Amino acid sequence: MTAPRAALIYGGVICLLYALVPTLTFPTPPLDVVEGFAWGREMQLGYTKHPPMQAWLLELSYRLTGGGTYGGYWLSALCAALGYLFIWRLARRLGLTDWQAFWALVLTSVTFYFTLPMPEFNPNILQVPIWAGMILFFHRGLDKGRLSDWILLGALAAFGLYTKYFVALLIGTIGLYTLVFADARRHLFTPGPWVCMLICALLLVPHLMWLAETDFLTLQYAASRSKPAAGFADHLVNPMNFLGAQIGNHAGLILVLLAGLGWTGLKQARARRLAACHPLPSYQERFLLWFAALPLAVVLLASAATGNEFEHMWGTPMFVLSGMLAVRYLALPTLWPFPRRALVTAIAIQAIFLGVLLGQAVLEPHWKTKHTRIHYPAGEIAQHLAGVWKAETGTDLAYVAGDMWSAANVTLYAPGRPSMFYLHSRTLSPWIDLADVQNKGLMIVWRGDSDRPINEIRAYYPDVKRDGSKSFAYLGNGKIPDVTINWSIIPPGTVAEAPEN
Repeated sequence: MTAPRAALIYGGVICLLYALVPTLTFPTPPLDVVEGFAWGREMQLGYTKHPPMQAWLLELSYRLTGGGTYGGYWLSALCAALGYLFIWRLARRLGLTDWQAFWALVLTSVTFYFTLPMPEFNPNILQVPIWAGMILFFHRGLDKGRLSDWILLGALAAFGLYTKYFVALLIGTIGLYTLVFADARRHLFTPGPWVCMLICALLLVPHLMWLAETDFLTLQYAASRSKPAAGFADHLVNPMNFLGAQIGNHAGLILVLLAGLGWTGLKQARARRLAACHPLPSYQERFLLWFAALPLAVVLLASAATGNEFEHMWGTPMFVLSGMLAVRYLALPTLWPFPRRALVTAIAIQAIFLGVLLGQAVLEPHWKTKHTRIHYPAGEIAQHLAGVWKAETGTDLAYVAGDMWSAANVTLYAPGRPSMFYLHSRTLSPWIDLADVQNKGLMIVWRGDSDRPINEIRAYYPDVKRDGSKSFAYLGNGKIPDVTINWSIIPPGTVAEAPEN
């Protein structure tokens, strides 16, 4: 079998399985997916937490599937597939052989980010093909100088910034590379980089206008969620924690390497590597090392300088070159005495993670005694609340206020998909037309035993108490305790003003 065919079969099968397993077994989507559906229903140019791309794509999947909620699983699988394609093409452009490109793909696929988190389609996962594609198009632009590659790079950079501002780290890495190295700097005297920047800037104009109109809402949210240093130790501990987490996320890659080497390979590794490692052109070596190492170095330095704790999952797109690095500097697969054993190990790792996903969906309710996201009886709850509203008011439920999980699931599953008035805040829900809410009324929802809503809602309705409550059994017929849902009906004309703050 040829390497391209092997890569197509391996990548295609695992992407298909990571889409099929949650589609067929997850009763309801995970948190980030539900949240994205709630945002996407409004089709705004930005949302509380992130720019809009993830939410837009989820909304598109909802409409294409006739109201299906499984689109996020397939979007994640598509992200992985495009990531593998770009990794393959970049590996070949950097001078690796077909079989080296195949192993680069395999080794990348067993890093943690490409396995268990896959069903939770979010901006981190969406960044995977963006980072891999931008690095590829930048290399092509430098190598061929074609205007089309620079245009694609600019468009993909804008797409990335519409996904998550973290892509700015890669944009900065590209820009610094262009300025530092003479063979890249010469392109500044050609139209390519300037057209690239212009395309990116023009595509970003609508989102930048939205940011200005909402007082930079997403940036405010990011600042509010940052974890500043509590003391000097955090300047050392937090970057080391981030680095340790990224090393741990490469455990699958390390296991595959060890399986392929075996004891024999380990004993002879140094001598065989030196004999088998054919040099790449210096600029290709430099390119690979620059994009593999610099983004991580910047994050670690930023964490050390500020003492801030960075989310470990931010590393998701940063390691699309990990497999390529291993292949290049361990002279694989030439060095391996046992390549078949390595492949079997990679397949076994994928099977284990897929089994874990299946177990979460099917077996977890039978042993877990805490509430879970994917077994939440969202459909039954939403239908009941919509029915209560209809019986009380004679109209369809149009607006629901509450915390993210309680309100977003009603937005996703209730008939007509009511709008989410997140925490009853117009700042956090800039799409809300308060005049229309006054005209149609509002339902407040919350979970738990309290007869009053959460504090953020109570600030607008200090005397409100629940009008009703009902307990619902979790899906899966297991040991997970019932969830109690409470609601209050705010009739038309009595909705609190909820000024923007």
